[in-house]
Amino acid sequence: MEKRAELYRGKAKSVFTTDDPDRLVLLFRNDTSAFDGERIEQLERKGMVNNKFNAFVMQKLEAAGIPTQFEQLLGDNECLVKKLEMIPVECVVRNFAAGSLVRRLGVEEGLELTPPTFELFLKNDALHDPMVNESHVQAFGWATLDQLAEMKALTFRINDILKQLFDDAGLLLVDFKLEFGLFHGKVVLGDEFSPDGSRLWDKETRKKMDKDRFRQGLGGVIEAYEEVAQRLGVPL
Repeated sequence: MEKRAELYRGKAKSVFTTDDPDRLVLLFRNDTSAFDGERIEQLERKGMVNNKFNAFVMQKLEAAGIPTQFEQLLGDNECLVKKLEMIPVECVVRNFAAGSLVRRLGVEEGLELTPPTFELFLKNDALHDPMVNESHVQAFGWATLDQLAEMKALTFRINDILKQLFDDAGLLLVDFKLEFGLFHGKVVLGDEFSPDGSRLWDKETRKKMDKDRFRQGLGGVIEAYEEVAQRLGVPL
């Protein structure tokens, strides 16, 4: 597989074309950002940890029947993925109250949500990823209702799988975001799953083990990521 031109450069990842029109190379960089890119720092080993973390989770999901973009690891910081037509909407599941939900609704952080909530956000940094609903998604043509229903069903299936995976590792899966795209017309999980796009707390102490350590200036960001990886059995 020949890696070619940079197709897209995000806040923490770069995407490269290959000699296969249906495959891309995803490069995980050490860049760490918060507040829609207003704060960016380099954290040593972060790209490697997130790349291998993502590969581990995606392979677990594939084994459970979830279609994913992931194909194979290519190195410490790179993996091969399917080229998707990305749907510009994030699906967010919350098992416990944290982050923007606490700020919006004034509820207590850590409140268990039964059943888990499902929210949609438009991927648009300039607008700070505003919350949208199913009517917006349909009206603006971001996805069809059938595609949206499939995204929602897959999101809840993924939540069930990963809640158990993290629970077995002594962790609470507080919330997470997912992105989906189309591969030859089929809805497929894309982007990444890592502590960058999820909240993970120690089950006993409620210690934060995710990017909130960076957002809130708690320190020990990569050490927390590596501890989560170790508990899950991710080979780093």
